[in-house]
Amino acid sequence: MSEVNQSCVWEGHIFSNGWGSATGGVAPVIEPSTGEILSTIGVGLPEDVDLAATSAAEAQQSWASMPFDQRAAILREAARLLKDRAAEINEWNVRECGSTPAKAEWELHATYEQLLMAAAMPMQPDGALYPSAMPGRLNICRHVPVGVVGVIAPWNFPILLAMRSVAPALAVGNAVILKPDLQSAVSGGLLLASVFEDAGLPSGVLHVIPGGPVTGDALVRHPKVGMISFTGSTAVGRSIGQICGQMLKKVALELGGNNAIVVLDDADVDAAASSGAWGAFLHQGQICMQTGRHLVHRSLVNEYAQKLAERAKKLLVGDPHKDQVHLGPLINQKQRDRIDNIVQKSIASGATLLTGGKYTNLFYEPTVLAGVTKDMPAFTDEIFGPVAPITVFDNDDEAVALVNTSDYGLAAAVHTRSMSRGLALSSRIRAGMVHVNDQTVNNEFHIPFGGMGSSGNGGRFGGPANFHEFTQTQWVSALDKPIIYPF
Repeated sequence: MSEVNQSCVWEGHIFSNGWGSATGGVAPVIEPSTGEILSTIGVGLPEDVDLAATSAAEAQQSWASMPFDQRAAILREAARLLKDRAAEINEWNVRECGSTPAKAEWELHATYEQLLMAAAMPMQPDGALYPSAMPGRLNICRHVPVGVVGVIAPWNFPILLAMRSVAPALAVGNAVILKPDLQSAVSGGLLLASVFEDAGLPSGVLHVIPGGPVTGDALVRHPKVGMISFTGSTAVGRSIGQICGQMLKKVALELGGNNAIVVLDDADVDAAASSGAWGAFLHQGQICMQTGRHLVHRSLVNEYAQKLAERAKKLLVGDPHKDQVHLGPLINQKQRDRIDNIVQKSIASGATLLTGGKYTNLFYEPTVLAGVTKDMPAFTDEIFGPVAPITVFDNDDEAVALVNTSDYGLAAAVHTRSMSRGLALSSRIRAGMVHVNDQTVNNEFHIPFGGMGSSGNGGRFGGPANFHEFTQTQWVSALDKPIIYPF
């Protein structure tokens, strides 16, 4: 693998009408496993956002009018280049974000699929004919671009969660300003900008401006940005939704989750524990769909807890760039301290620590807590770390009530030997995604993805939902001869 700290065109820069310096200067790229400075990135400020929005608004019109096959060809070329540069992008994902190589490779392939799906969008029907009560009137309802779409992407799956908005937004004729998180700006922003630049995307159609809250706020509030697609915490999402509501601006919010796996009394315990471990510990639990609550029938709870703890104890934690491990580092100290505080407070309230509960630097051991009740922080809070809290229930009604206690409603899973029972239970669970005999962390590029309640505003990413998410509907009617009205 190449050395990631070699001189690159993006080093210390932002991407806005080519590579250039940012008003906010530069920031270091820090490897969470070691604390080593890998490189520098440009930091955008409101002035950079303003220049980008003006440029994007101008470039968008010619991009939208480009023949659909030419737009599709650019997106296909971007997909090819993404695959061609997989080694470089994956290495940055490992070192910058603490991903394991397997997670990085999965994310890159999923992003590749997102690009191919987006490349097929321009050739799809972009409207429909509707009948009219007026003789001779032609009614067309069609999807038209929003204009400029602002995308604010997180650090946990920075490539995929940026591209699932960037690619379809571009495909239907929008220009895009992407603000990646400063902790993942290389893999989740600057390398993607390089891919699109080399794929032939016209200048000004895509801007990548890393930055913090001030930069994001400027993007949300800019009058030339017609839509915001945000993936991140519920607290920040509420603020963005409020601003966009006041400005009558379209907004897509994919927010947090406190997702439950429900293990019914007839479940295959080995399979359920496997799903529970994968859902709880994948990428150190730093996933919005993480299995944060394990709800287990009383008759199986001891067996499930034992099997889950056994799986957790076998997982290796360490530097994914240097060693073959299952879990890498948490993204920063603030996240680590928050996770540990939830664990320690829950133990102090009566939860039983079966394994884990310790850390070294940013490496947190996979943790299993038994005897968790619904008033403990391990039950009520989104953990976003490698912690599996187990709560007991006695019947299906109680299980559903426990799932729906949370204000979040992103994902859930149900384990049972009866598919019909699982499907019946799924209809009572308030979540945007429910998986029977699987775990909560699922994504397929062509299926609408999103949550309910505090997990989002009802918007969806993926497949046909993308047409509605990144466009506006326009009604056009036409008559061959004008109507003569009474006055």
